[in-house]
Amino acid sequence: MKKAMKFGVLMAMGFLASAMLGQSGDAGKNEAAKNDEAKSDKPAATVQDAGAPSDYVIGADDTLRISVWKEPDLSEILPVRPDGKISMPLLNDIPAAGLTPLQLKDSITEKLKKFIADPRVTVVVTAMNSQRVFVSGEVLHSGPIALLPHMTVLQALSQAGFNQFANLKGIYLLRTENGKQEKIPFNYREVIKGNRPEQNIMLKPGDTVVVP
Repeated sequence: MKKAMKFGVLMAMGFLASAMLGQSGDAGKNEAAKNDEAKSDKPAATVQDAGAPSDYVIGADDTLRISVWKEPDLSEILPVRPDGKISMPLLNDIPAAGLTPLQLKDSITEKLKKFIADPRVTVVVTAMNSQRVFVSGEVLHSGPIALLPHMTVLQALSQAGFNQFANLKGIYLLRTENGKQEKIPFNYREVIKGNRPEQNIMLKPGDTVVVP
């Protein structure tokens, strides 16, 4: 009889422990669900496009990705027109050229406040077509090249390629600053050997690389 009573007590304690574990698991699931809901109420983290530094100045022919949180009809990819403006629903034409992505974000945010409570805007430059450099002379592909962040002379030449007549020791860069043109030498053979790293400078908009 006593054994039966002990067995019954043990069984009851086992059922009680299982119930407590079940409640603990349910509580954990409920807490996780609450956390997921809280996350869904927050805007997604903004990641600046690696192609454009924060101080990049937007220009004509650039492509922008405009995102307005929880407003899919206002979120789209837009080209900057030759007149330097973009067109958005509700706002019509907005000046974009001459502004940084942050300045344009602030401008759009301020304008949207007339239509949306607490608008949260993200502006990312997805194509920097307004800033170009040029490669001319004995190359396979002469003409303008889109200027990428921190692009060097060597990187521009790798896109242009050389023909059989190229003088790789006599390459030079033409740069105009303050109304004066500067001629900067670039010895390709020495640079690729690592002997003249100072010649492999970063390019600026409007630079021209000449391969004689």
